Amino acid sequence: MNPDLDLGLERIIRAPRATVWSAWTEPSRLERWWVPAPSRCRVDRLDLRPGGAFVTRLSDDGAEFVPHMDACFLAVDDLERIVFTNAIDGTWRPASPAPVAMTATITLSDHPDGTDYRIVVQHGTPDARAHHDKLGFADGWGTVAAQLAAFAEGNR
Repeated sequence: MNPDLDLGLERIIRAPRATVWSAWTEPSRLERWWVPAPSRCRVDRLDLRPGGAFVTRLSDDGAEFVPHMDACFLAVDDLERIVFTNAIDGTWRPASPAPVAMTATITLSDHPDGTDYRIVVQHGTPDARAHHDKLGFADGWGTVAAQLAAFAEGNR
């Protein structure tokens, strides 16, 4: 992790790695925690393979769903790692995503209490990293990680 370009988050989730993995890889499970509550998520595409699409929608009112994430998976290592970027959309077209272009690496490893869950979000410039941090990276991604933990721990 490069502290000038990257932001990170780590937490222990008290659930088996396979449970955390399925929360990431099964659309109906991902929809339960992927956006900060009370907003809701709908998964349009979750093609979990290198080059596959990762497309979600967000609803603040439970009725109208608007675009949220249009990304492309770069690497998928079963039960261990998911890497995606929003700099390329789900159809492999170059993108200029708001609020910031990023590449996210999610890693899972065994921990005596369950799963060691780590996120590293890479940015192209120090300014992009600072902008993402100022927008509330820690709060946003931290809230989502807490929701993932609550979901996984309740669905072991």
